[in-house]
Parts: sequence; C-alpha cells; structure tokens
Amino acid sequence: MTAPPAVEETPQARRREQRGWYWYDWANSAFPTTVLTVFLGPYLTTIAETAAKAAGAEYIPVLWFDVRPSAYYSFVVGVAAILQIILMPMVGALADHTGRKKEIMGVFAYLGAGATVCFWFLSGDRYLLGGWLFIIASVSFAAAFVVYNSFLPEIATPDERDGVSARGWGFGYLGGGLLLVIHLVLFLYHESFGVTEGDAVRIALASSGLWWGGFTVIPMLRLRNRRALAPGTESAGRAVIGSFRQLGRTIKGLRAYPLTLAFLVVYLIYNDGVQTVISFSATYADKELGLDQTVRIAAILMVQFVAFGGALLLGRLAGSFGAKRVVMAALVAWTIVVTIAYFLPKGSAAAFFALGFAIAIVMGGTQALSRSLFSHVIPRGKEAEYYSLYEISDKGSTFLGSFTLGLALQLTDSYRLGILTLVIFFVVGLAGLAAINLPKAIRAAGNPVPERI
Repeated sequence: MTAPPAVEETPQARRREQRGWYWYDWANSAFPTTVLTVFLGPYLTTIAETAAKAAGAEYIPVLWFDVRPSAYYSFVVGVAAILQIILMPMVGALADHTGRKKEIMGVFAYLGAGATVCFWFLSGDRYLLGGWLFIIASVSFAAAFVVYNSFLPEIATPDERDGVSARGWGFGYLGGGLLLVIHLVLFLYHESFGVTEGDAVRIALASSGLWWGGFTVIPMLRLRNRRALAPGTESAGRAVIGSFRQLGRTIKGLRAYPLTLAFLVVYLIYNDGVQTVISFSATYADKELGLDQTVRIAAILMVQFVAFGGALLLGRLAGSFGAKRVVMAALVAWTIVVTIAYFLPKGSAAAFFALGFAIAIVMGGTQALSRSLFSHVIPRGKEAEYYSLYEISDKGSTFLGSFTLGLALQLTDSYRLGILTLVIFFVVGLAGLAAINLPKAIRAAGNPVPERI
C-alpha cells in the first residue's frame, strides 16, 4: 500500500476535517428523522392495511408468510437488520483493507439516497415496493455510517472525541429538524400547495433523499483517506477477497480483546432498545394513542431541536463526570420513559410532548457518547472493521428490538405490551455497562486512557 499525498496533521487541518465530518450527520439525519421516525412507519402501515382491506383479508401476503398489517413495518425493519449484520462487517473490512474509506462511504450514501428518492412511487397498495426500498435505503445508510464513524479516531485526539462526537450528533439534529420544519409546513398546508395529503408525504420522503445526497458532497470534499492502494496494485476482486480474509482475522482476533467484545454486546443490547423506540414512536402515537399526523410531526420536530441541546449538554457532563457515568444515567432515564409510555392516555398530546422532551434530553447523548467510548477500545488500524460490528445495532438496525416488538404485535396486537417489552434492553444494558472495566479495556487495545472516561 502507498499513502496518499501527505497532509500535515495540524490542529487547524484537523478542525477543518472535523467540520466537514459534521456535515454528513447533517446530511443523513433526513433519513432517520423524516423517513424512519415520522412518515414511513405510519404511511407504510396504512398502505398495508389498504391492501388487506382491498383483499378482504386480515393478513397480507409477504413472500411465504401471512403477516398482520400492523406488524409488517416491524418485520421489514428486522429483515433490513439481518442484512446489515451480514453486510456491515464486510464493508468495514473492505474500507480498512483498501484504505478507500471516503469512496466506499460515498457509494453507499448515494445508493441509500437514491432509494429514498424512489419513495415517491410508494402509493396505493404497493406495500412490497415500500418494503424493498426501505431495506435498500436502510442497509446503505448503515453501511455508509460504519465508514463515517471510523473517521472519528483519525480526525480527533482521545481527549477531543467526546466533544467532536457530541457536536456531530447535535449538528445532525439541527439538519434533520430544519428539513422537518419544511415538511411540516408542506403537510399542514398541502391543499394550499395543490397536493393531496398522500402526495405531501411522498414529497417529504423523496426530498429527504435529495437532502441526504446533496449535503453529502461537503464531507466528500473535506474528508481524506490516510492510506490507499497504489493504482493498479490490486484488482477489485482481490480487494474483496482480501477484505474477507481481514474480516476473519479481526473476528478471530476479538478473543484477544474480551472487554471490547463485552462492550460491543452491551451496546448492541441497549442501543437496540434506543433505536426501536425512535423507529416506532410515530407508529405508536398514531395507532395506539390516536394522535393525528400534525401532533406527531410537531412532537418529533420539538425532539430534534431539544436533542441538539441535549447532545451538547451530555457531552459537557461527560467532561466533568466521565462518559460512562453519563451513559449509565441516560439508560436509567430510558427505562423510566419507556415504562411511562405504557401508561400514556389515548389522545393526550400534552403527555406525548412531555415524554418526547424527556427522550430528547438523553437521546443524542446516549448515542454520541457511546460512539466516542467505543473509539477508545479499538486497536489502531482496524477502525472501520470494529465500527462495522458496533453499527450492527445502530441507526435503525434494530434486530432484537424490532423482532421483539413485531412478535409482541403478532401475538397480542397490542402496541402497549409491545413497547413495554423494550424495558429489558435498557435494564440489561445498564447492568452490563456497569460491569465493564473501561480503563482496562482501553489499555488492552493499546490506547492511552483519557483523563475522564
């Protein structure tokens, strides 16, 4: 391998690259905010219900199975999660093996953005089309985010990472919130714009893909590869084969870092709970609480801007008390919030807003500080591979959570019982994180221990 032209690692150059890195959080936040959290779940569920009603059936056919319309979206998210589990480690290994992180990130970012634009064609009874587009977009989103996260240890020193990670997450909330304001105006006043409510939803979904793809140009210009293959030294086929071999060595080598593996498992558990709550909050508000689309969008919009402050707040608290303690306190808050959600009265917009405010305070900080914590326990040179394992349960890859919720809905058809099952993810995650000796894990990975962890 040969390195690209050397660039001096000055603080100024590092900050410039950090600012470019933040913009990808701004760009891709359109997908989890508008698509995943607000519009797609209720809209796709309604399309599935329309298809079942047209067929005069209680279930809809999905491949070889009969599925309740209420459970369809949950199972689609679960299928996407399985594919992410398969693909993300391969993408991480390929990025580390070839050194072409920026190019690989760009390919998946634009594939996901393109699939999101194609949600414009989701109408009538095309629930299968919606499922396939979501799977492509969600898997691509996760694959690009693997590589994006792996830049963090390269562009920030150990003592900078909590702050850089928190600012990136907060900037993403601002971007997602700004776009959601536009979508809220479009949805509320769709008649003034001469479009139907369904068309307004489809425009919101498709424009999220345009936003994602358009703003991705900025990190593509600012981020740089630290190393890359010399031209012509390795074919694409050999690169893929080599990445598989490297992935095998990484997985085998995890035995040498048992505490890193323990952190991965604990993070997968509690973040599955976080992502499932985020993914299905709009559907829960619609189908169980009976809140209309305007209330749901306004609540999610409030969450976006409060979460910006919450991410920065928890980032500052981590500087005083340590990131591990702050994440553990956040998991206690998640447990309380999900329990309260079970008892929310139908039609109470005020209660839903209050719960959303509480979620917003801890949501961004939980994810941002977990991301920076993990950066400390990764052996140098294997950032993308390890972040691919980390990202298995992040950004919508709700494998355990989505299937737990989907199974509860399939068996009971009760959203309240379904949401209550998620408490176990936060309780187990809290206990697991408390038991991990993070300074020992950091030293075992060959990294310096920050002053506060």
